Amino acid sequence: MTDPSDLPAALPEAPPPPASPDGVAVIEAALATMPTAPGVYRMLDGKGNALYVGKARSLKKRVAAYAQPARLPERLRRMVTETAELEVVTTHTEAEALLLEANLIKRLKPRFNIVLRDDKSYPWLMLTEDHPFPQIAKHRGARVRKGSYWGPFASAWAVNQTVTAMQRVFLLRSCADTVFANRTRPCLLYQIRRCSAPCVGRIGDADYRRLVGLAKAFLAGKQASVQQELAAEMELAAGTLEFEHAAAVRDRIRALTFVQGSGIINPASLKDADVIAAWQNAGQTCVEVFFVRGGRNNGNRAFFPTHAKTDEAPSVLAAFIAQFYDDKPPPPQVLVNHPLPEQALVAEALTLKAGRKVEILVPQRGEKHAVVEHAALNAREALERKLAESAGQAKLLAGVAELFGLPAPPERIEVYDNSHIMGANPYGVMIAAGPEGFAKSAYRKFIIRGPVMPGDDFAMMREVLERRFGRALKERAENPDAAGGERVPNWPDLVLIDGGAGQLSAARGVLEDLGVGDLPLVAIAKGPDRDAGREWFHVHNPAAGEREAFQLPPRDPVLYYLQRLRDEAHRFAITAHRTGRSKTLTRSELDEVPGIGAARKRALLHHFGSSRGVKQAGLSDLEAVPGISRETARRVYAHFHPGVRMDGGE
Repeated sequence: MTDPSDLPAALPEAPPPPASPDGVAVIEAALATMPTAPGVYRMLDGKGNALYVGKARSLKKRVAAYAQPARLPERLRRMVTETAELEVVTTHTEAEALLLEANLIKRLKPRFNIVLRDDKSYPWLMLTEDHPFPQIAKHRGARVRKGSYWGPFASAWAVNQTVTAMQRVFLLRSCADTVFANRTRPCLLYQIRRCSAPCVGRIGDADYRRLVGLAKAFLAGKQASVQQELAAEMELAAGTLEFEHAAAVRDRIRALTFVQGSGIINPASLKDADVIAAWQNAGQTCVEVFFVRGGRNNGNRAFFPTHAKTDEAPSVLAAFIAQFYDDKPPPPQVLVNHPLPEQALVAEALTLKAGRKVEILVPQRGEKHAVVEHAALNAREALERKLAESAGQAKLLAGVAELFGLPAPPERIEVYDNSHIMGANPYGVMIAAGPEGFAKSAYRKFIIRGPVMPGDDFAMMREVLERRFGRALKERAENPDAAGGERVPNWPDLVLIDGGAGQLSAARGVLEDLGVGDLPLVAIAKGPDRDAGREWFHVHNPAAGEREAFQLPPRDPVLYYLQRLRDEAHRFAITAHRTGRSKTLTRSELDEVPGIGAARKRALLHHFGSSRGVKQAGLSDLEAVPGISRETARRVYAHFHPGVRMDGGE
């Protein structure tokens, strides 16, 4: 969250916010009807935004503590002062309350809670069960397809490596069912011995099912039995003088041995567990998670939850675990490096979510302790890297402020760029950066609505800035007390655009028309021959006085930082343009027919082979398509033959 600061001078001064009810009075009034049952309470501000979410064994006893602010730390006193409303939800048990609390914190992100900001989904390994020859593949999202799933994995790289290893050892197919159905000869994977080619009958149904069984046993942690069976198969092939087959099985055994020995940790004493370790320094916490499934390390990931500087590592770890398993099943064991507050309650909540027993352990010796210490070491190193990067980032932002005459290091820098090909599929983009690096959740794409002449970059930039700042000012006008006299949320301290004096003048005109002409604005023009390091900077910052365009020394760290910002905006703009262009290329004339969705479009294309075939088809031919009603056929025919009556007349 961006620290509050004064409003930009360009914005009209907001009227003082209306006096809100005293927070203590709100809490005392709520206590009059507060139940003593377990549940979750939410403290809301005057706009209905969640300030804090908490759980309690007895709601009345827990909330009553907030009615005595003198006994609270400063942070919670401030929270009580801002409280305008209090809501409660009762649950049957405290464990259910803990699960609900974690769900609400993750969804609402209250600023006085410890919050895990993890919006990424985790990949899984899927072995389908709705096809005679199951497919092995990476999977994300809802499990809508019937099959067996293993995971989660820490990254797409980790699951891709496992899929490749499973292909080498068990020769399972990875192609989609549509590709499988249309093969007439083996693909390259068969040639390099990563598939048994069931698509063209190179392996029978029974033999393929045996390979699937071995793969499932391996993923379930039964590596020894799988290796023994493969060794027996190799010996049998050698005994019957099938040396080529024996050599192929030998290679699979070697691949299996490599898989068992690879990874940072593969603890024999752990089958299915998550190893979670927290490390604190300078008021920040890194939580490192290792995913161990079937005795193998599925990768690791570092998290940096937001919390108050006074929060201790055990409290952060407990809040992290509750939120981390909100959208994923917990394994039978969770190993941590700190005893948790209410550890038994957290374990009970995870057991309730998993539908089986879940243990939370703090190992003190042996292999499990070594694994936890290894995770803690990774957490420490990750936090040290982040702190070093933050220190370097702060120094760069201070350099930016000095270079462009800003009153303080910028908390938010916005960079704008656009991309198109001769005016086709034009997109404008905005990226944001600050003390924590690139704020990718703040990136925005703008489909240029135009009309814009091909190559008119000025008009594109003008439209993007009008839409971005026009919308921000409209929200400001609708909620004049939104900032409460503080910094406007998501308002930039510096705007960078890719271009020269012309782009700067166009952008300046737009901002002045909107009434925010005092916003510091910098255009970065490419140097002679478009050489990096020879850029010209055109600056508009009335607060620091006008200045001539200038260049920076070729090895200046601030120059490298500004180049990185510009290049990131350029990358994002190109990605947005390519995505939009791909969608345009895959569109069909059928998409323009009212009432034709994906299913009917697919039925028509399968029947006629192309949109041209649909266009040339007669009414009776359209009516004969399976899944196409008479009314739909008439609608399609009328779309492609607007001058022809259904009875054949003109």
